[in-house]
Amino acid sequence: MTRFLLPLVTLCTFGPVILADEKYSLVEKIDSATYRVEQRTELTGQLTMTKDSKPQTLSLVGSGRVVYDERVLANEEADTRRVIRQYRTFEYRRLMGDREQQANLRKDVHRLVVLRSPKGKSPFSPDGPLLWSEIDAVRHDVFSPVLVPAILPTQAVSVGDTWKLDAAGILELTDMEKVTAGGFSLKLVGVVTLNGRQQARLSLTGSVTGIDDNGPCKHTLDGTAYFDLDANRLSYLSLKGTHELQDGSGKTVGTIEGRFTLNRTATTEVAELTDAALKNLELKPTAENSVLLYDNADLGVRFLYPRRWRVGAVQGRQVTLDGPNGAGILITVETAKSLPSANDFLKESSAYLQKSAKGLAIVTKPTRVSERPTLDRFALGATIKDERLRMEYAVLANPDGTGATISARLPADDAAELGKDIDRLLKSMNVGKK
Repeated sequence: MTRFLLPLVTLCTFGPVILADEKYSLVEKIDSATYRVEQRTELTGQLTMTKDSKPQTLSLVGSGRVVYDERVLANEEADTRRVIRQYRTFEYRRLMGDREQQANLRKDVHRLVVLRSPKGKSPFSPDGPLLWSEIDAVRHDVFSPVLVPAILPTQAVSVGDTWKLDAAGILELTDMEKVTAGGFSLKLVGVVTLNGRQQARLSLTGSVTGIDDNGPCKHTLDGTAYFDLDANRLSYLSLKGTHELQDGSGKTVGTIEGRFTLNRTATTEVAELTDAALKNLELKPTAENSVLLYDNADLGVRFLYPRRWRVGAVQGRQVTLDGPNGAGILITVETAKSLPSANDFLKESSAYLQKSAKGLAIVTKPTRVSERPTLDRFALGATIKDERLRMEYAVLANPDGTGATISARLPADDAAELGKDIDRLLKSMNVGKK
């Protein structure tokens, strides 16, 4: 349902041109041009949630609009597609009950590379690190290089001919993780004249059941698409749909209705996407350009971290990150009165570990590794419940005495590799001010 958008325009036609015996080849060379893409969403619905063991029905209203210029990049892997986009507008708003949610894209990272593989979409910006919320929002954009070929027939068709939307197209339209039943059918309804151009009019109907990130669900769609026969491209798609959220028994516990429209036009050379503009940029994902930014203005904490880590709980003055194989990081923002010295933090940490650890040993003594802000580090080795661990610690102190303590739990076998992640986080950390 994140795809359902409010129609952008009212299409006026001069009536369909029905030529039953004529065959039409609806083929678009998706890699041959730069496109201006505009998407709009509008959602309404109700969701049943459980609160204090009692069912509670919440209303849902949402809308969104994104506009970007898009250029397809060369394929590096057979099952992965890459595009680079320059976003012009990025707006998503949702009101669930009385709680308002917004999704935005900072201007500093309006240029994105988006990769699409069987595992899903993975964006990064060659201009700077992304917030996790920005990645999550971009993942819901329609990926035209997958959707367009999925909608169009693989061979020439006549008016009245039908074909099926393939599996990749279904997943792209619905955001489902798995389809268990159903499908969508497409039909060449006729050829019409729009603004002096010949357009093939297609219909799309059907329903599918399966699983998305909210659990079991059913999607029902009814829509129209136009293929510009003069320009050989899909120019417009409009869908009206219903998204039913289901419980484990298949009972509907929430219904969302909405509309989706996609407008695509070939555009002239886009300054940010020219060969000259991209010449010195790294357009493949690397450890450097794929790091994430954590920026908590309320706590005054900002740092970079690799994507294999996930921010967990944020409680009071503490932030946790969960890493591979049970690794974890705890960051505690400290006042000038509460911030310990590195030696005091060593004593405190050792005393805590001695309660449950075996073979506790100091691996590295407290050492200052940088100034202004000062950063002191040390490491302990321990075995807890038969698991060998390397515990990394740091104390970051600003000139005014405020700062943070950092504790990291690393499985011994992964410590060398994950230790690089700790190094990156500490070097980028800013506490108290940007």
